[in-house]
Amino acid sequence: MTQHTESKDVQAVNKPGIIRVEGMHKWYGNFHVLKDLNLTIDQGERIVICGPSGSGKSTFIRCINRLEEHQQGRIIVDDVELTDDVRHIDSVRREVGMVFQHFNLFPHLTVLENCCLSPIWVRKTPRREAEACAMEYLERVKIPDQANKYPGQLSGGQQQRVAIARALCMKPKIMLFDEPTSALDPEMIKEVLDVMIELAGSGMTMICVTHEMGFAKTVADRVIFMDGGEIVEEAPPSEFFSNPREARTQQFLQQILQH
Repeated sequence: MTQHTESKDVQAVNKPGIIRVEGMHKWYGNFHVLKDLNLTIDQGERIVICGPSGSGKSTFIRCINRLEEHQQGRIIVDDVELTDDVRHIDSVRREVGMVFQHFNLFPHLTVLENCCLSPIWVRKTPRREAEACAMEYLERVKIPDQANKYPGQLSGGQQQRVAIARALCMKPKIMLFDEPTSALDPEMIKEVLDVMIELAGSGMTMICVTHEMGFAKTVADRVIFMDGGEIVEEAPPSEFFSNPREARTQQFLQQILQH
C-alpha cells in the first residue's frame, strides 16, 4: 500500500493540477446548474464524486471534456484551457477518455472495430498497430475472446468493459467515468468495478461519478460530495465516511449506506 501511495505522489509532483477548475458556472437557460465550482486534481489522483440525483455531478464531469459547455470561469486540462476554440477541445479530448452510463458502443461494429476506430481516425495509428493495442486492452479487461462479437451479443457488464477498453485504446492521461455501473444488473457490477480498481492501481488519473461507496472507500484519494450544483464537501475516504462535517453530507450518507 505504501509503495502505491508513493508512486502516486511522485506523479502528482510531476504534474500538479492536471485538471484545474476555477470559479466555474453553468446554466441551462435560467436554471443555474453548476455554481462557482473550484477544484484542482493532480496527475495520478483518483477522485470519486457522489451526491443525490440532479446535483450536477454528471454535468460537471461532462464539462471537463467539453461535452457540456460552461458559461463562466475556467477549466484547464493538461495546461489547455477549454474555450470555444475547436483545436483546444480536440486537444483535450485526445487525452481524456470517457466511459458512459449506457456504453455508447457502435452496434454495427465488432468489439475490436469499436476499440480501433478512434486510434485509427484521431491518432492516425496504423490498423495493425491499433488492433494489437485493442487486443492488449481487451486482455486487460478480461474479454479478449469477445473481440469479434458485436455489442448486442454481449452482457451489459461485458459491454461496459469493452467501453473501458475502447477509452484506454486512445492512451488517455485522464479517465472520466459517468455512473459506469448504474445501468447494470447487480451481478454485473462487480466485474466492472474490478476492472476499474485494477486501472486505479496503475496510476491513471481518474474521476468517477458513482453511488458505489465501497469502490470510493477502496480506490479514491478524495471523495467529493455535490448537492444543488455545488461542491459541499471533499475529504479523503477515511475522513469523509467516518466524520462528514456538513449536514447535507451526513444525510446523504445515512440514506445511501442503508441500502
